[in-house]
Amino acid sequence: MNREIKSSVPTDSEIILGIRNNSKSILERLYKTYFPMILQLVVTNNGTEDEAKDVFQETVIVLYDKVQGGNFELSSKLKTFIYSVSRRLWLKRLTYKSKNSGNIQDFEETLPVEQDIEQHEEKDKMFKHMETVLSHLGEPCRTIIEDFYINNKSMQEICEKFGYTNADNAKNQKYKCLQRLKKMFFLDIKK
Repeated sequence: MNREIKSSVPTDSEIILGIRNNSKSILERLYKTYFPMILQLVVTNNGTEDEAKDVFQETVIVLYDKVQGGNFELSSKLKTFIYSVSRRLWLKRLTYKSKNSGNIQDFEETLPVEQDIEQHEEKDKMFKHMETVLSHLGEPCRTIIEDFYINNKSMQEICEKFGYTNADNAKNQKYKCLQRLKKMFFLDIKK
């Protein structure tokens, strides 16, 4: 049973707690779980495995510093956080490499990674807020918006599902629902 736990994918909260407690096994599981994703990102974008290791290491350091700072609250999935930080680090390295053939060490010291993370976290908060508002929207609006924007259903499919006389009527209803959603979303933000 102990073997099962070590080979399973750790939860986000297990990783955060493990980092807070300086758990070596959590760092190993973090590496096994997320490094392949970063390796693919870097290698498919003109990088090498060694560069992927560097980017992942820098990402883990950013995560570690944030968690050890004491006020880190994960507002997205950890996978999203890790991918976002790694992607930004890699894109900045690529930009630097294309402009200069100088020392990459100098470039790393000037990266505004913290600002990028804050922007990412702010967007995640907005998406979570939108999910909450959408869940309070009520029917049929919630389903119409989800079907159209998330499930990529056509207006004709929505028309048939809800029994509207034609797709234009379904489109008008979707418009009214969107207006209601916007009003609820922005009223909640102002509070």
